[in-house]
Amino acid sequence: MDTATKHYSVTPVEAGSIITPKGFCAAGIHTGVKRYRLDLGVIYCEVPASSAAVYTLNKIQAAPIKVTKESIAKEGKLQAIVVNSGNANACTGKKGIEDAYTMRTNTAEVFNIPEHYVAISSTGVIGEYLQIDKIVNGIKKIKALTQVKFDSAERFNEAILTTDTINKRACFQTTVDGKTVTFGGVAKGSGMIHPNMATMLAFLTTDANIEPEWLQVALNEVIDETFNRITVDGDTSTNDTVVAMASGLANNHLLTKDHPDWEHFVLGLKMTCEHLAKKVARDGEGATKLIEVQVSGAMSDEEAGKVAKSIVGSDLVKSAIYGTDANWGRIICAIGYSGADINPDTIDVSMGEIQTLKDSMPLPFSEEEATNYLTTENIVIYVDLKVGNGFGKAWGCDLTYDYVRINAGYRT
Repeated sequence: MDTATKHYSVTPVEAGSIITPKGFCAAGIHTGVKRYRLDLGVIYCEVPASSAAVYTLNKIQAAPIKVTKESIAKEGKLQAIVVNSGNANACTGKKGIEDAYTMRTNTAEVFNIPEHYVAISSTGVIGEYLQIDKIVNGIKKIKALTQVKFDSAERFNEAILTTDTINKRACFQTTVDGKTVTFGGVAKGSGMIHPNMATMLAFLTTDANIEPEWLQVALNEVIDETFNRITVDGDTSTNDTVVAMASGLANNHLLTKDHPDWEHFVLGLKMTCEHLAKKVARDGEGATKLIEVQVSGAMSDEEAGKVAKSIVGSDLVKSAIYGTDANWGRIICAIGYSGADINPDTIDVSMGEIQTLKDSMPLPFSEEEATNYLTTENIVIYVDLKVGNGFGKAWGCDLTYDYVRINAGYRT
């Protein structure tokens, strides 16, 4: 679904955040797990919120994912999400599971809610035990801070970062049953990004009135077209998680696929996720440019997305963009190994407004103009396969020397 072709009214809220939807508050603190930076955050909802989640497809999954899956599975409701950064609590065996449950138990006690109303998430170094005493002490202090609204969403955002260089937030609004429905979102991630889900975490809030099963349907739909269309380095993490919470306080009629405003809701959720996904891609470790690939004329939307992600995930394409080299041969190569159903004789390729390929035949173009275009921060590659009506997009970043530098010394 190309948002540009839709006419539903979804508008950005420039100063909005995860606490803009009705019923939510947040906080972030420093516990000492990290030397100086904030390292523990919580999102809290004043009522049990319908909840849904999507997780990494990596077969090695961190302890917090097991605990969060268990929490949501029991009733489909959450009231609190607690997140620590600096340590992924992954590949930590029995102790890692015990520590994740300890985080859940202490959060439930502090907020006086059932344990299964708590989700746990962690991010950071794999294979090290949590400094659980510091985290528990932080959890005991954090409830009071959720009552301080000023900058609380930004502090939560900062508390979940690792190698990120910027906070990533989004907020949009739409109308359902004549009621204003708000969506807030926050994400972290800049490396080990190749979702089917990435070391990417995202947390979404909305005040829409919707049951958990339908929230899961909507989330699954938009994830495939947003977070699952970004790549930085081809690595899928052990901790990738997206959790959505819906307070219901907008007081619209219950949303289902049969609701006349269902598409309004889905588009609002999609735009929130797409905004966050692009920020994650642009903040790739060492990145200097955001690359967007738009593929039209595919056999299906799914096929178009597959081609777009193949191009944006190519190390050779990413390196060429970094070097301002309009090497379209690398693009056509990535199309060919994408696995999509194509006609090798009908493909058009453009970089911005500069067309380099027409019906799979090279076109003359100004190398100087192409180089100038590739020096800009936002690069768009257009591909028309001319075999169908499918459309899809994907996002990534250039591959730079700094990516190697950052990851060569990640633990040190």
